[in-house]
Amino acid sequence: MTSASETSTPDLRVRSSVLLGGFGLTNRAVAKALVGRGHTVLAFDDKPSELLRGLAGELGVELLEPSAKLDKCLDQVDFVVPTPGLAEHHSVFEQARRRGLPLVSELDLAAQWDERPVVAITGTNGKTTVVELCTDALKRSGTRAVAAGNTDVPLVEAIRDPSTEVFVVEASSFRLAHTREFTPQVAAWLNFAPDHLDVHLDLASYEKAKSRIWRNLATDGVCVANALDPVVMRHVRPDLPAVTFGGGQADWRAAEGELIGPQGPFAEVADLWRALPHDIEAALAAAASVTPVGATLSAVAEACHEFDGLPHRIAPVGEIDGSVYYDDSKATTPHATLAALRGFGRVVLIAGGQNKGVDLAEMALEASGVVGVVAIGDASGEIADAFSATHLVEVAADMDDAVIRARRLAAGGVPVLLSPGCASFDWYESYKKRGEDFIRAVGAQR
Repeated sequence: MTSASETSTPDLRVRSSVLLGGFGLTNRAVAKALVGRGHTVLAFDDKPSELLRGLAGELGVELLEPSAKLDKCLDQVDFVVPTPGLAEHHSVFEQARRRGLPLVSELDLAAQWDERPVVAITGTNGKTTVVELCTDALKRSGTRAVAAGNTDVPLVEAIRDPSTEVFVVEASSFRLAHTREFTPQVAAWLNFAPDHLDVHLDLASYEKAKSRIWRNLATDGVCVANALDPVVMRHVRPDLPAVTFGGGQADWRAAEGELIGPQGPFAEVADLWRALPHDIEAALAAAASVTPVGATLSAVAEACHEFDGLPHRIAPVGEIDGSVYYDDSKATTPHATLAALRGFGRVVLIAGGQNKGVDLAEMALEASGVVGVVAIGDASGEIADAFSATHLVEVAADMDDAVIRARRLAAGGVPVLLSPGCASFDWYESYKKRGEDFIRAVGAQR
């Protein structure tokens, strides 16, 4: 039997029966789109609630009880749409493959329903920032653009607006893993580092999912690659029309205080909203990604100057005893934490949380400027193991305790950085809640 991974996306002009694997935000948008086009939709969720049952009823979707036999449900449907983030070891994947049922991404559904240009952005870190910069630069260039995908607006929802001219899609590995027909006009891969190993089967599976962003590039499309990332560059095929950013020899690069593209300088580094190393890379990636679809370099420069930054990304939140405290709760991987640390000299680091299956020891490899570490959350023991041979480490019981301990370690005006390198789900429902609690705890000490 043909495996699900080899099966093409079904022709959605033919009315089908569909099983949604999970009923979160994205799959609720998928359900609405499918039902509206005459398809029959079943859904299951491992943690159904009365709210989800009510939403399913409003959408005309049958939400199956957890006790329902999944194999019987799969016998009734033509394809499966897994919700982004459904762990790859979930039984629905194997059972669908055994039946030869296609596993379909919302990106493929949108590709069948809409042909407008897409700028797709993926990477372990920095996706949201680059998406925001791209969207703003396009708007400043007079193009009606909207951010979609791994945002509050799934792509299948965004395409309902006929006035949009270009979609800027934050393409997570969860969405890319099952794509076959997603055809972006521009596809940028920002970087790669271990992440989401609690969802993907292994690091190779995560890498493969990311690489699918270039699988079906538009015939006249552009591949945008980080010249400094060996994993990204390894996937740049000779047949891809590629441009690079980041390195000294890249098409888009920084030199002598200027951002430089193929046509020459287009902005001053000093004029960026912030000039940490990863901010410069984000600005270059945005320029490389949107100029092929009509954005002007002056608009890119303006967008990079006017950008306010995003919450919980190295944001200063208060000062105590001459030490500035920074909230980087969005840093949920060691790679992101290391990127943040490169922007500081001496710093006290608050790190830990729920490990996503990666090696946290990486954070200690480039931490020469870290004068002390406060370990938090379920992974506090792993953080302590990573740093204790070379750094003073204290373990905190909660966020208030973490700030108190960091305050003591930062005596003399050393900055304090919350950059956990881990997910938040041990203590909090999201990285946003974690960042908000850190801000509250800092305020309580002032």
